[in-house]
Amino acid sequence: MPALANNELRIVGFLCNWCSYGGADTAGVARASQPTDLRIIRVPCSGRVDPLFVLKALLNGADGVLVSGCHPRDCHYGTGNFYARRRLEVLKRFLPILGIDPARFSYTWVSASEGQRWQKVVSRFTEEIHALGPAPRFEAVEPLAKACSWTQESKGPVSVISPELLEQLKKAIADKLPELDCVLGWQEGRDLLHSVPLFIRSEDDLTKLRCDATCHNNLVRYLPDLKGQKVGIIVRSCEARSVVQLLQEGLISREELVVFALPCQGLLDLPRLEEALGRYQRLEDLTLTETTLRLRVDGQERVFQTADFRQSRCEQCPGELPAIADQSFGDFSGQTASQTLPPELAFLDSLNLQERMGFWRACMERCILCHACRNSCPMCVCRDQCIAESREPHWQSAEASVKEKFFFQIIHALHLAGRCTGCGECQANCPVGLPIFALRAHLNRIVSELFDGYQAGCDPKAVPPLLTYSQEEAHIHERSWE
Repeated sequence: MPALANNELRIVGFLCNWCSYGGADTAGVARASQPTDLRIIRVPCSGRVDPLFVLKALLNGADGVLVSGCHPRDCHYGTGNFYARRRLEVLKRFLPILGIDPARFSYTWVSASEGQRWQKVVSRFTEEIHALGPAPRFEAVEPLAKACSWTQESKGPVSVISPELLEQLKKAIADKLPELDCVLGWQEGRDLLHSVPLFIRSEDDLTKLRCDATCHNNLVRYLPDLKGQKVGIIVRSCEARSVVQLLQEGLISREELVVFALPCQGLLDLPRLEEALGRYQRLEDLTLTETTLRLRVDGQERVFQTADFRQSRCEQCPGELPAIADQSFGDFSGQTASQTLPPELAFLDSLNLQERMGFWRACMERCILCHACRNSCPMCVCRDQCIAESREPHWQSAEASVKEKFFFQIIHALHLAGRCTGCGECQANCPVGLPIFALRAHLNRIVSELFDGYQAGCDPKAVPPLLTYSQEEAHIHERSWE
């Protein structure tokens, strides 16, 4: 069968060596007519197909990608296609948020004896891709310059720890300190409005400790580097979820950890607050209550309503008592999680596919590839072995093009699929304010829909859904090409 309409498109196929590649060979031996658009890449198992294979192909000019493996319960390696099924279904539902038509990707199952089925699969998929036409190229799409806001109407106060509660915390840490190598907390940064991590190793260090709505650094990011030491850490609800996730993955040890839990009603969005303040020389005084922030800046008093500068992610946080806590302080019953979407994700949901791709194109023109998003993420534990910087294999070039920048963000997001605890540090630390948390939030939504409401970091006994499988999936249907 010649290429449809005598006009070939670029279609990439990842075929399992033991079944689907054999099925394609059976079709060829039987002289079954097939489209010539497909370029086949043979892999040992469909479980070997990383979702990044598919996205790299689509970003680099493929008009469609097909993955085909052994039928479920018939894998040469026993369980490879069960893991693949979960990853590939998450990927298919992830594509629209990038502005890529999900119809350009499909996965199916073909055994070595099913030559006729293979002919039907490849012919139908090729017809569908031809109906869609050539895929838009990310680097050629028109950037979308559309006004948008990442702020969300706040319904609650920000976190303020009373002096009495802070003294209780300090005393508890001082009592435990002889048994610990260090305790992770926060201290004043370059001025009163900014906080940085504090490594408490003596009682003298406790005088520097602060815990309020300016302390947004997720201290859990340091725990994997301190493995083998006995460490204490101060956590709120969002940080505690990161601790649970690292414990689930065996990246830290519970026996080496002492958790001090604090209640939290919300954190300040410091980039937006800095924008409202404008440039200043001296921050002379700061008074923070749950509803009001009073600053004395360069001799002038400025007053802000904290609800106007509360981080949008705090609306989705229940602020409940962490799932793990050795000692807890204060009242954890003051907040109810909002059911609304994060504003970044709600904005993207309102766009069509072409507009989403144009939006990300405009964002990537501003990205400076500083990797602050990755470096501040508590779940990014690869450090110097990050695939985005590896040259063996060479996943990314050193070229600072919009396509390469976008691929880096995709790598980071997909490596957090089913693992992102929603702390928002990636976006909070972006120096140019890119709404990259939307990618993680969308993946969290997909995982929740597919795997019975699963949320990363909530249950210490749960297994992350992409690290396990089920022979019968309740929300993933076998894809049929009959």
